[in-house]
Amino acid sequence: MDHHAQGGGQVLTGSITEPQTEDQAAALIEAGRLLFAREVTFLRGVASLTGLPDIGMPEVAFAGRSNVGKSSLINALCGRSTVARTSNTPGRTQELNFFDVSGRLVLVDMPGYGFAKAPKDKVDAWKRLVNGYLRGRPTLRRCMVLVDSRHGLKDVDREMMTMLDKAAVVYQVVLTKTDKLNASELATVQKRTMDEIVTHVAAHPTLILTSSEKGLGIPELRAEILQLANPE
Repeated sequence: MDHHAQGGGQVLTGSITEPQTEDQAAALIEAGRLLFAREVTFLRGVASLTGLPDIGMPEVAFAGRSNVGKSSLINALCGRSTVARTSNTPGRTQELNFFDVSGRLVLVDMPGYGFAKAPKDKVDAWKRLVNGYLRGRPTLRRCMVLVDSRHGLKDVDREMMTMLDKAAVVYQVVLTKTDKLNASELATVQKRTMDEIVTHVAAHPTLILTSSEKGLGIPELRAEILQLANPE
């Protein structure tokens, strides 16, 4: 179920916020695992709006600064190392990459943003592509905005959140690389992030903490995405 922030929020670290019972939460975790355990197929890479696939299944997009660990997180969700390309070179993904998940959902790997050294025409092309997709895609159910937990929200993340607010697209912040912080550091970045999330009209009020390397938060993120997919 989609939620909008109304002065409060939740942090999802190892439990599902809805429904509340342990049995229902466990069932969602297992159903999410099964969703991503089945076939995940690359559909196409899109460099311009004219190449977008036909409207069909619900879509969940993944956005984040270059090198935030977006491709690694998508691979961890799918339990494979080769679904999304990973690179240490920021800004490598310059297309919208579409993946069919079990014939029930489409994941969209969006181009990383915030690459400071990119030429202006490249940045402008990115903005046109992403803005056009966000504003004109009725099947887009949610955008996952990935934020490196070591750095917290940066201005480029805030720009993306504002873009999503204006496009009226529900989005959810996902902290990545949480295994790199100690408990005190993680608690601080959680609080700072939640304090900002609740001020945005289109932000889902649940924060998810993940580590692709350690598998932390991956079952919970799968379960969250499962609830946006077509029924079996």
